[in-house]
Amino acid sequence: VREASMKTAEARQPVHIGKVILNARIFKFREPRISVNDSSLLEAVNRFFALLDEHWVEYLLVGDIVLLQYVEGRNSEEIQIILSSSSLDRLPELRKTGQDGDSVQADFDGIQIGLLLTRNPLFDDVRRRYATRQRFIEREIPCATPEGLVLLKLYVLPSLYRQGDLTLAALYETDILTLMHRQRVDPEPLLGELESHLSGTDLRALRGIADEIRQRIERFADQEAG
Repeated sequence: VREASMKTAEARQPVHIGKVILNARIFKFREPRISVNDSSLLEAVNRFFALLDEHWVEYLLVGDIVLLQYVEGRNSEEIQIILSSSSLDRLPELRKTGQDGDSVQADFDGIQIGLLLTRNPLFDDVRRRYATRQRFIEREIPCATPEGLVLLKLYVLPSLYRQGDLTLAALYETDILTLMHRQRVDPEPLLGELESHLSGTDLRALRGIADEIRQRIERFADQEAG
């Protein structure tokens, strides 16, 4: 991985994590049992990150909230982090609500927390090699670089297609396109990293998707130039 991937990437206006989650709840407000309390939610976000610091947890913030630091994206109800299983064991305040392999769902004071465990070698790789620090409104937080976000999204895409979740797959492809275009992310070395984590069939499909995205970016650049 190039050293550049470890540098603090140029960010947009700092993201307010609490307001991102609050806006996601407001715009999704089809569930009458959910009450939106601005101050309690914002306080819970601050308590969550303070808790990680108090327990000396090594973690990396990933997911759609980090995406908003680099490009335009969508609001998210979930805070997603990468951490070790031993670190998770030191956080009894998190109430587990589900688990699928190396991905754990939890709740902290009404906030959805997504946990990617470093026993998965790829997640561990992202935490160690694709990390930077970004200033959010709440505090400075260790988070994934643009390359790290693309790597995670590429990794998940094949399973989304197998599950028939075309809506989420399309959103992920759009995220990858935007990061490639705005942050100049080159997917080729990332696809090379995935060779030890995905099947040959999945890799061929991902290369086809990456090539199609490159062509779309080139067409857009040609139209701008013309």
